[in-house]
Amino acid sequence: MTSAPVQTDLPWWKGAVIYQIYPRSFQDSNHDGVGDLNGITQRLEHVAQLGVDAIWISPFFTSPMRDFGYDIADYCDVDPIFGTLADFDALIARAHALGLKVTIDQVYAHSSDLHDWFAQSRADRTNAKADWYVWADPRPDGTPPNNWQSVFGGPAWTWDARRGQYYMHQFLASQPQLNVHNPVVQDALLDVMRFWLDRGVDGFRLDALNHAMHDPDMRDNPPAPDDGSLRTRPFDFQIKRYSQSHPDIVPFVERIRALCDDYGAIFTVAEVGGALAEQEMKAFTQGDHRLNSAYGFSFLYAPALTPALVAETVDRWPDEPGMGWPSWAFENHDAPRAVSRWCAPEDRPAFARMKMALLMALRGNAILYQGEELGITQVDIPFERLQDPEAIANWPLTLSRDGARTPMPWLVDARQAGFSSVEPWLPHGDDHLALAVDAQEADPGSLLTFTRNMLALRKANPALSHGALTILVADAACLAFRRTFDDQSLLCVFNLSNAPIAWPDSGAGSGRILTATNGATSGSLPPYAAILIEE
Repeated sequence: MTSAPVQTDLPWWKGAVIYQIYPRSFQDSNHDGVGDLNGITQRLEHVAQLGVDAIWISPFFTSPMRDFGYDIADYCDVDPIFGTLADFDALIARAHALGLKVTIDQVYAHSSDLHDWFAQSRADRTNAKADWYVWADPRPDGTPPNNWQSVFGGPAWTWDARRGQYYMHQFLASQPQLNVHNPVVQDALLDVMRFWLDRGVDGFRLDALNHAMHDPDMRDNPPAPDDGSLRTRPFDFQIKRYSQSHPDIVPFVERIRALCDDYGAIFTVAEVGGALAEQEMKAFTQGDHRLNSAYGFSFLYAPALTPALVAETVDRWPDEPGMGWPSWAFENHDAPRAVSRWCAPEDRPAFARMKMALLMALRGNAILYQGEELGITQVDIPFERLQDPEAIANWPLTLSRDGARTPMPWLVDARQAGFSSVEPWLPHGDDHLALAVDAQEADPGSLLTFTRNMLALRKANPALSHGALTILVADAACLAFRRTFDDQSLLCVFNLSNAPIAWPDSGAGSGRILTATNGATSGSLPPYAAILIEE
């Protein structure tokens, strides 16, 4: 079915498969119910055996954990709940020994209100860091300077009596907005990046990058038209024209790329959401002097996986000079598990295989979220166990991010499924124990085995990892496309429905079958069938 990886002269990250690790929920090594860096190190062999190229570790930096690590109080240290810098160095060494690159999150739009930078900035209006954050005077009636709203609910402004001004925060009030327009702040953030590069990091995911700069004139956002969808937050009532996505983000991106180029083949990928995501992703990755890649929310929050969605999404990233290189994720720590969104419970085993085959066949980088290789489902966390501040604030109308952050099940017969010896910070899913790693290791027909085979297939066929993609069919249920690289041509056909469909007229179906799942043949497409044919 597979053969040895093909060597090319392309950079390691182009066409890479990246495995996202959410540290709190991967492996608890010190028995406190929370995952940690040593736990990651202990489980890296599992990740390497998947055949991925790199790991991406969500924030592990010093933090009060009000937004679980995305509120950073020290960019250059490890929070004690996760371990120490020495533990991180050991993780890097082990990953590199296993042939894995290591990428980490960087959060440059905001810090924690407990960061020393903010403590100094809020002290008065004349100190050396007075303009390191976004401060503004109140309106004459004492209200906030404009109508901007935070993602997590309520105004994007909080009053601070020490300065007699409001400070901006696009998320929690404990996440004050850094003034990234300030070149000195940019210098400080690049120093942070340099700190981790010197420790051996191979790349960075730049969190919420389009939130990093605002309109300096502080103009009001216009109202968003009512499209009939449910709006649970004031944030949803506005077009974010002035509160984010300032064009000056692009020159900062170029400074990031220049620094990374000084260290060699460093991978940079931006997370970009919002109404202008596609436009911004392309701007951030255009040419060879900006970021290497970007990914958005095209799939992460889609209510259904349809041929039209896939075709429209990949068509926006053609193989053209100057066009950026995309990355794709079907799941992550913020988005609901795909098998719980996109199919009926009884169809999950078949759907998960088709979905994995599709992700590995798309042009771009593939980002796997921990547990996706097991078919992990979304967990319905009861209100009394919720940790997610957004879900708590908007209960019950906002889907909790906690449901995708539950602990990894490693051992089917062990206490807490081998994640910890004590009650974990979030509960396991009721159906997750049967999906444990060791149970699937022993089953040659498991999704885990299939995932390993698909990753090996992708590495062995440059048309899959690097080639161009041409959509052939995208109708109500059938998706067919061709992947080509040099003299290799692969036909990829998928049935995205739970009923049999006819073989597409435009696909000949002749050639060597590289893989087929759920009963697919070169001419027959049962429910959730997937087949890849070398023509």
